[in-house]
Amino acid sequence: MVWATYPYDGTRVIVTGAGSGIGRAIALAFLESGARVALAGRTHETLEQTAALAAGGEAAVHVVDAATLAGVDALVTDVSAAWGGLDAVIACAGLSEHGRIDRMTDESWERMRALNLDGTVFLARAAMPHLRRARGSFTAVSSIAGLGGDWAQPGYSATKAAVNGLVQALAMDEGRDGVRVNAIAPGFTRTAQTAERLVDPAFSAALLDRLALDRAAEPDDVAAAALFLASPDAAYITGIVLPVDGGTTAGVGTPRPRETL
Repeated sequence: MVWATYPYDGTRVIVTGAGSGIGRAIALAFLESGARVALAGRTHETLEQTAALAAGGEAAVHVVDAATLAGVDALVTDVSAAWGGLDAVIACAGLSEHGRIDRMTDESWERMRALNLDGTVFLARAAMPHLRRARGSFTAVSSIAGLGGDWAQPGYSATKAAVNGLVQALAMDEGRDGVRVNAIAPGFTRTAQTAERLVDPAFSAALLDRLALDRAAEPDDVAAAALFLASPDAAYITGIVLPVDGGTTAGVGTPRPRETL
């Protein structure tokens, strides 16, 4: 799945949102590298599917609502007790619901805020004492929508921008205790949830006009960044929000000129 090899044998990792998409790819990349990975998510069936795809390591399925304080606290307590601590946490569970601000319902805002932001806060708070003891790392999967605005995404952009600020604040507080805290900001990524949009020729063409690398991201692209940021190779990297976006944020928004095609 990844080009580089990392010595994660026995490393204790939690990945939320591990049942599909980017979270699944991250979990499988750590497992392939020999880690112990707690696969956390809301649906037992999809988590078991992730575990069945593992090419190594040790997978443990934890059905949990990562938006709730009780669920997150129980997850961290159970995993740290079973494995004697934690070395890395990847907060990947997230939700995007489209709509302009006057069409965004209270319920939609609550769902996005609870999972994207509150759940990340709860997870960092619960895991941090264990990560301090291990001098480990915390990585949040954010979005380039948290670095700038996106069409019909006020709630999603707001919550992801808050996650980016949280990561930077935590990096400042936790660095002296040896904990590194970073975020990955993927661009548009091909998953089961986005595949239908990529089949639309008009959308796909417009998207490619914004991508220097001329393709949408794959979940494995994000997984490779997660492996790196949790590794000793990133020992002096903390407080960053790393775009994995094919060059989307390098541009100013102008469509690709036809003469360059």
